[in-house]
Amino acid sequence: MVDVTFTTIIIPRALYGLLSGDTNISFHECFTQLFFFLAVGNKDSFLLAVMTFDRYAAVCHPLRYLVIMNRKTCIFLVAASWVVVFLHSTLYTVMVSIHLYCGWVIYHFFCDLPVIMLLFCPDTVRIEQMILFIEGTTVIFSPVLFILGSYLLIIKAAVQLSTPQGRWRTFSTCSSHLTIVILFYSTDIIMYFRPSSVYSPTYDRVISIVYSVIIPMLNPFIYSLRNKEVKFAIIRLFKLCITGRVHQNKS
Repeated sequence: MVDVTFTTIIIPRALYGLLSGDTNISFHECFTQLFFFLAVGNKDSFLLAVMTFDRYAAVCHPLRYLVIMNRKTCIFLVAASWVVVFLHSTLYTVMVSIHLYCGWVIYHFFCDLPVIMLLFCPDTVRIEQMILFIEGTTVIFSPVLFILGSYLLIIKAAVQLSTPQGRWRTFSTCSSHLTIVILFYSTDIIMYFRPSSVYSPTYDRVISIVYSVIIPMLNPFIYSLRNKEVKFAIIRLFKLCITGRVHQNKS
């Protein structure tokens, strides 16, 4: 649901502007898009942290897993993360919207925070950037640190297993989640945690397409790779493609 919502916030409006040629967006529409983009994007981050806790409980406390990850715990973790991301998104949207702007042209296909902040008048940029950077870094890197700490404990528990099969099963359980974590945070860090001196509109558009379109599209496939039926279907499709190419070459 988060992946679908994340893409829906950005892509339909961008496609409308591309097809109709009407790339104007109202002030209120822009900041509404920014609010939901920040909320859903950070929700994805917190869900990855919750899923890491689930893997930690399954690997490090297998006998107590059903007790630790009961229905009440799952609902609380998901609900608490929604509260945090909505408060974070509200703070950012309000602080950004009350500023004086010295420009009205966004060199991007949606209202993202870095491109909006480039339009701030120079006398307010430094203070606001510092406040938003400190708060944003705290919210963004809290799940990252939690994920790193949890995976260190998971690796420690896996190494202590006596059989190679047990270690392989442990790492196989976490492989799809870890792949999504690497893809998600690598693009986030490249996009939002870099010096302003290396800003490039073209570069930002490419990275934005990766995390707003490609990664949400890949998520269902990556999470399904441990499903045997999905594996066999992919293998059959791959064989059919190779067979069809061989027949074409022979003809």
